[in-house]
Amino acid sequence: MTSATYFEDIVVDQPKTTPAITVTAAHVEMYQGLTRELSTEPGEIPDVLTLCMAIGLGWRVKDPPMAVQAFVALDWKIVRELRVGDTMHTSSRIVSKRPMRDAGLIVDERTILDQHGEVVQQGRFTFLVAKRRKEASA
Repeated sequence: MTSATYFEDIVVDQPKTTPAITVTAAHVEMYQGLTRELSTEPGEIPDVLTLCMAIGLGWRVKDPPMAVQAFVALDWKIVRELRVGDTMHTSSRIVSKRPMRDAGLIVDERTILDQHGEVVQQGRFTFLVAKRRKEASA
C-alpha cells in the first residue's frame, strides 16, 4: 500500500468528490477561538473557515495524499457566503502537470459547493509534488 501519491501517479482530468459536511456553530466557535476572528452577524461563516474545511475534506477521499514538497500558488475566488447549517463538499480535478528534475508542478482546480450544488468558492492550487525516488543500482 502506498502512503503517498507521487507525481508519476497523478492523473490529469480525473474528477474527485469529497464527502459532505454540515457546518455548525461549533465549527465557527472553534475557528474563532483559534484565530480570534470575530463574526459580524449570527450564522455567518468566515470565508477562510470554508476553505480550511474544504482542504480537510480532501483528506477523506480514498486516494493517498499527494507527496507535496511545496505550496506554490493559490488563485482563489469567493463566489458567495456559506451560512451555519449549510452542507458543503468539494469537487476537484488536476488540470495540468509539468515534470521537473526531481518533482513536478501540479495544478489542482477545486470547487466548493453547497447542498444545492451552487458554487460557494473556487480556484486553483499549484503544488510542487515529489517524484518517486529511483532505486540505487547495487
